[in-house]
Amino acid sequence: MSAVLRLENVEKYYGNSSNLTKAVDRISFSVEKGEFVGIMGASGSGKTTLLNCISTIDRVTAGHIYVGEEDITKLKGNKLNKFRREELGFIFQDFNLLDTLTAYENIALALSIQNVSAAEIPDRVIQMAERLGIKEVLNKYPYQMSGGQKQRVASARAIITNPKLVLADEPTGALDSKAARYLLESLCQMNEQYRATILMVTHDAFTASYAERVIFIKDGKLFHEIRKGDDDRKQFFDKIIEVVTMLGGDLSDVV
Repeated sequence: MSAVLRLENVEKYYGNSSNLTKAVDRISFSVEKGEFVGIMGASGSGKTTLLNCISTIDRVTAGHIYVGEEDITKLKGNKLNKFRREELGFIFQDFNLLDTLTAYENIALALSIQNVSAAEIPDRVIQMAERLGIKEVLNKYPYQMSGGQKQRVASARAIITNPKLVLADEPTGALDSKAARYLLESLCQMNEQYRATILMVTHDAFTASYAERVIFIKDGKLFHEIRKGDDDRKQFFDKIIEVVTMLGGDLSDVV
């Protein structure tokens, strides 16, 4: 397998010399093509800052981040915009759907931005909607959909362009347990059927147990890493809980 994402000694500081906060402290790891990786850590651990650096929402203070062979820490202007548009897919906690567009239009917009031909778009949208179980809401606006339906629409929009990397920021945070489970099963389906490479930040051990590998961060540094391997999801969940305990708190602290 080849690395879709590679971090080399990434650092991120905030503030100035008199009041400096090191949010990310020399983190290095890689994600292989087709992997589903979770990142966990307590509030203030640096996990969201790290995701922001990978997504180019924020810039690193030091180190390098490669997506494929591209050092994205050096991208600027139109090259940076092109990278975001063509190489990344985003799934946000608050969905980020356009309220004035239907589900179909929200998903199709991602293809239009990439100049996919108008004749090709309908079939691709419908096929994706069928796979994620949202065909019945394609003509609905976001306000007419449940939280789970909106998040699956957002997931369809994220993956329909075949990005190199899908970044999910607390994707189940705004969902009830039933909708969260359905979404996570959809992410697994995206990972298995489309070989989508997914990097997901979450505070929730249940959510993390759907990943193949979980990276734990503490005080801006890599703390531990576990792989699912041949374990079933319940066994993997139990291992995640063990590491959470090692991190120094119960589950309610890991937010």
